[in-house]
Amino acid sequence: MDNSSIKITILGAGISGLATAFWLKRKGFEITVLESKKEPGGSMVTRYENGFLIDYGPNSGLETTPLIGKLVEQVGLKDEMIYALDAANKRYILRNNQLHALPTHPVAFFKTKLFSPKAKWRLLAEPFSRKSSEGYYQSISEFVSRRLGREFLDYAINPFVAGIFAGNPDKLSVQSALPKLYRLEAVYGGLFKGLIFGAKERKKRAEPSKQRARMFSFKKGMQSFPAAIAGKLENSIRYDCKVESVAKSGSKFKVMFSHNHRLEEMITDIVLSTVPAYHAASVFNGWENKLLDHLNNIYYPPVKVLYLGFRKEAVGQLLDGFGFLIPEKENKTFLGAIWNSAIFPFRANDDMTAFTLFIGGARSPELFENDDGRYMGTVMKEFGEIMKIRKGPVFITEKMWPKAIPQYSIGYIEHERYFDAFESNNPGIFLSGNYRGGISVGDCIKNSKLTVIRICEYANQVRTEDREGN
Repeated sequence: MDNSSIKITILGAGISGLATAFWLKRKGFEITVLESKKEPGGSMVTRYENGFLIDYGPNSGLETTPLIGKLVEQVGLKDEMIYALDAANKRYILRNNQLHALPTHPVAFFKTKLFSPKAKWRLLAEPFSRKSSEGYYQSISEFVSRRLGREFLDYAINPFVAGIFAGNPDKLSVQSALPKLYRLEAVYGGLFKGLIFGAKERKKRAEPSKQRARMFSFKKGMQSFPAAIAGKLENSIRYDCKVESVAKSGSKFKVMFSHNHRLEEMITDIVLSTVPAYHAASVFNGWENKLLDHLNNIYYPPVKVLYLGFRKEAVGQLLDGFGFLIPEKENKTFLGAIWNSAIFPFRANDDMTAFTLFIGGARSPELFENDDGRYMGTVMKEFGEIMKIRKGPVFITEKMWPKAIPQYSIGYIEHERYFDAFESNNPGIFLSGNYRGGISVGDCIKNSKLTVIRICEYANQVRTEDREGN
C-alpha cells in the first residue's frame, strides 16, 4: 500500500492549503483541493486596474524561512520574485501629526524625536526588568509596559500590532501572538540579551530575524504565488465548490459540497481543513459542540482596504519608506498606510504613485456598524494632511474584509490545546490555516511543512494497521 492509495481532501486554496497540497502530491498522495472561490489565493487577491497593480490582501512577505525560496523555485516562480527597494527599510510612525522614522540603530534612537528623553532612558533599563508570569495569559501591553515602558508601547508596539494584526495589544496574548518576543525573555532573561544571543541560534537554523529578513513580492503581485502553486497542482483543484459538511464514514470521511447548484459527495481517507476558523465551524457543524465553540470564539475584526492612486506631483511628502503607522493615541480614523510604489517596482506608471490605507480592525470595528461611508471623508482629509496632498486622487478603489485576521487573544492557548486534542481523538482530521501557528506568509508555509510531516506519520500508521489487519 503506497501513498497513491491514500486520498486526501484539502479544504481551501489559500497559501496554507496549496503549499500543503503541493508537497503532499510530490510524495505521491492522491490530492483533491476544494475551493469555494473561482480562483486560488484566499486572502491573496491581486488585480491590475488603470495602470495600478493592487494587492487587496498581503502586499508582501518576509523571507523568514528557506522554505519560501525553495517553494518559489519548485513552482517555477523564481524569475518573478522581487525584493523591496532599499527605501522600504525606513518605517514611519505618526506623532503629533508629524511622521518620524522608526530608529533602527542606537545613534538614530538617541536622536529621534519619536520618543521623549524619559522614554529613551526607560528603554535602557530593560535588562534590569523582572521576568514575567505565564505569557499565554499576559497581554502584549502588560509585557511591553513592564519591560520597555508605556511610551514605547504607545508609539512603537501599539501601531506595530495594528499594522500586523489589525489588533489591539491590550487584548492579544504576548506568547501566542508574538512568541519570538516572549521567548527572548523566557530563554535569555531579557529582550536585549535575547537579541544578541538569539542571533546565534537563528544562524544555525539559517533563519533570519524578522527585522533582517528580506521583504519579497512578485512582479505581478502576491497572488502570483498561490496561482503558480495551483498551476502545478493542475486538476487536483476544484473551484466554485462550497463544502457543506464533513462526517465520519466508517474508517474514512464523507465530504459533502455544492458545485453548480448540485450537491456532491466525496469519500476520503484524510481531511485537512485550511479555511478560516468561522468557515471550519460551519463545515464541522455536526461534530462536538466544544469544537464549534472554539472555532467560533476566534475573533476576526473587520478591515477595509482603501487603495489610492495619485499623480506624483500631487504628493508633497517625500516617499522614502515603506509607509507609516498610526498609534491609537493620535486619534485618527485609519490605522496607517503603505507607500506601494516606493516599495516594489511595477506597482504604478512612472508618473503615478500609489497607497494602500487600512481602516477599522480591532481598534475601531464600530466604524462599520452602520457603514454609510461618512468616515471615508475624514480618512481622506487626515491622509491628505499627513501626506501633504495638493490634488485629489486619480484612482480610488476599495475592498472590505468583514473578517480579516484571526486575533491571538489572551488565553488563545486554550484553543490550541483543544485543537491538538481534537485531532488526537479524531485521527485523519487535521486543522490548519493562519489561526494556528502564525498569520504571516512565512508562518503559513512553515506550518504547512509541519502539517505534511504529521499527515505522513498518520499515513504510515494507517498502512501499518492495514498490513497487520491482513
